[in-house]
Amino acid sequence: MRHFTAKLLLGLLVCSLASFCALAQNAVLGNSPIPTATSGESDRVAKLEAQVADAKSSADNSWMLVSSAFVLMMTGPGLALFYGGLVRKKNVLSTMMQSFTMMAIISVLWVLVSYSLCFDSGNSFIGGLHHVFLRGVGLAPNLAYAPTIPEQTFMIYQLMFAVITPALITGAFAERMKFSAMAVFLILWSLLVYDPMAHMVWGKGGLLNASLGGRFPTLDFAGGTVVHVTSGVSALVCALYLGKRLGYPREPMPPHSVVLSFIGACMLWVGWFGFNAGSALGAGGLATSAFVNTHLAAATAALGWGAAEFVRNGKASALGAISGAVAGLVAITPAAGFVQPMSSLAIGLGAGIFCFLMVTVVKKIFGYDDSLDAFGVHGAGGTLGAVLTGLLASSAINPIFKDANGAVLPSGAIEGNFHQILNQFVGVGIAWIISIVGTLVLLKLVDVVIGLRVTPEDETEGLDVTQHGEEGYDWAS
Repeated sequence: MRHFTAKLLLGLLVCSLASFCALAQNAVLGNSPIPTATSGESDRVAKLEAQVADAKSSADNSWMLVSSAFVLMMTGPGLALFYGGLVRKKNVLSTMMQSFTMMAIISVLWVLVSYSLCFDSGNSFIGGLHHVFLRGVGLAPNLAYAPTIPEQTFMIYQLMFAVITPALITGAFAERMKFSAMAVFLILWSLLVYDPMAHMVWGKGGLLNASLGGRFPTLDFAGGTVVHVTSGVSALVCALYLGKRLGYPREPMPPHSVVLSFIGACMLWVGWFGFNAGSALGAGGLATSAFVNTHLAAATAALGWGAAEFVRNGKASALGAISGAVAGLVAITPAAGFVQPMSSLAIGLGAGIFCFLMVTVVKKIFGYDDSLDAFGVHGAGGTLGAVLTGLLASSAINPIFKDANGAVLPSGAIEGNFHQILNQFVGVGIAWIISIVGTLVLLKLVDVVIGLRVTPEDETEGLDVTQHGEEGYDWAS
């Protein structure tokens, strides 16, 4: 019986091999074609591919809408609380109102003309007018910028950057500029400083655009030059032009509520994930990298500022800790999507110590009254971060540069692309120049037409009452 079973199995194996060889021979000779997918199967594959693409688009769009909300939260309540707590209590509402006003005014200005000036094809310095009133900006993607999300999502996300940038400047002239003058000046500043800079760095055909063939490709992932250098340098110009607050520096002008500032700084930290990780314009690995780098830089900068403060004063203050965290967030902004995590630690540590020295030493030497240290944190931190991006950028994180054959090229000097340092300096230099010249011209214009500064009597009484007719705190009730 066992011999019979063995012979049967052997026979079946030989038949199977013979059948396989015959099929293979027929396929080679063309006698019997290899089975192909039917039209129904092809339709199912195409449908499956469409569903996968739709799922990716939905995921990316969800992340970008959430990121847009995060960035708006950075202005209000984040920046409003952070700046509001740093001023004296007689100016808390007026300071918060400046941030809130930018949320309203710049939103309208953006959809009317600024989005077009930033992201429409124009020349090397400014965009065109094809998208005024959001003409042509619909639910279909703009393939040049973000191919997996509706262009309106891209538009609203970029709007939130345009909102917070002028709001940052208000920290330099807090407690002494007229509300009307502030509104007119920052509208003009957004049109004539922010919009050209945003187009040069991020817009199609922009002089500094690294991903779309700019003449001087500047690496700026989320706004080191566009947001922080322009606002910080303009803040310094404002502080110098308006002059010091009454009594500064003879009279102490401590924050009226570090608690408010603490809450605001924590909101800024959380919102910054949308600011930086959202700049990946999708929910992929690049967003993860930017998210991780953002958090590590903020944490390290807080420690760096606190350590420097402890060495200098023997104590590490809460105000110093939150200021350091913001400095780290500023400095990592241009680098967030270009560097390795260990590089983000170095950027954060450098920013914490550098911005501490700018605020406590340099500011004292030159004697300018940058009320809430907008230049010391944003101008200085943004400049440092932009330069370090050129040094530490890694093609393993973001292979942004490629040759004609598609091969990945080095990104930063640490990989051998030393020319990128020069490109970064060009980008920073242009941001400084356009900010200084544009801000001076606009300040002079508004000063002549409206007048910039409140009267000494109004400044003494406080801007809450004199500019808005109300007080932040009712101590009698």
